[in-house]
Amino acid sequence: MKIRNIRAIVRKEIYHLIRDFRSLYLAFAIPLLLILLFGYALSLDVDHIETVVVDQDRTGMSRDFIRRLGASPYFRIAAQLPDARAVTRELDFGRTTLAVIIPPGWTADLVSDRETALQILLDGSDPNFAGISRAYISGFIESYNRELLVDYLDRRGIEKIRPPVDGRIRVWFNEDLESRNFIIPGIIAIIIMIVGAMLTSLVIAREYENGTMETIRSLPVRSGEFLIGKAIPYFLIALIDVLVSVLMGQVLFGVVMKAGFWLMILASSLYILVALTLGLLISSVTKSQMVANQMAVLITYLPSLLLSNFVFPVINMPKALQIVTYIVPATYYIDLLSGIYLRDLGFAHLWPDLAVLTGMFAILATLNVVILKREGL
Repeated sequence: MKIRNIRAIVRKEIYHLIRDFRSLYLAFAIPLLLILLFGYALSLDVDHIETVVVDQDRTGMSRDFIRRLGASPYFRIAAQLPDARAVTRELDFGRTTLAVIIPPGWTADLVSDRETALQILLDGSDPNFAGISRAYISGFIESYNRELLVDYLDRRGIEKIRPPVDGRIRVWFNEDLESRNFIIPGIIAIIIMIVGAMLTSLVIAREYENGTMETIRSLPVRSGEFLIGKAIPYFLIALIDVLVSVLMGQVLFGVVMKAGFWLMILASSLYILVALTLGLLISSVTKSQMVANQMAVLITYLPSLLLSNFVFPVINMPKALQIVTYIVPATYYIDLLSGIYLRDLGFAHLWPDLAVLTGMFAILATLNVVILKREGL
């Protein structure tokens, strides 16, 4: 393998990137846009739930209940409506998600130490949002019930009842339960696939379409030298995008990695190599830029977004799709990012994912060399 040949191919690819501003735009502008969009727009947190209230009791106790509900960070009292028909209209038009209806005589029943009902209406169009909202309102009502129970026991002169099990919850790794602490590192995997696989999926196909592949075959260049020369510029671009993403995540969103920086670079470099060799493989097989771009979207970008445990939990998927996730490189890289950013894990815990990415790179690189040798390179 000659360094001079690799350097010549690298120079040729850099000249093409400089002339083709669209590739540079895709390499730098879109990743920055994705960081901003995913960081600010995509949030799995549920708070400030649009809530309407119907107070048919109109007592000090019912007004206190509404005041406490509005003081919670999870609910926002949008309006107090006169009756249940108005609630139906608000839910039908999507202007509210949750409705609380306090029936007449609610306070009288509580003061008389009798059970009473409180109607809760939820818009279940979004099952995930509705399920979390239901948990929040159930927890709020349970807390309110405990206060009423303590007051009842005090009035009866009975000692406060202590439950036999005292559950003490402690959150590890993501103590604030902020979804952006997981989303910002995860989007790096998507960015690398866009820059690495989707851009390199065009480079060899472009040589076939332009008719320059015949010239390259006549040169004293081996297939390994050709692949390395094609990959180096995109490796550097992808690595720059990783560093920019890490910096933006820390400056704009306060997401800081807990593990070592060099471990992050090692994991990212391996993942970039997998993305590059996968893109080059697509380019070698298709020999058409249009087909290569479409295949890159289907084979690299979409699985990385949907089947990598990034947005949708793998455990909730059908068994067949769970098996497919094992061959998606982003699955292992996102697991590495989770360990580096959130769990402060070292090489001793993360080496299995690193080993899988290394194996994927070796297999894809070998396939690329075999295919190009069959093409006469």
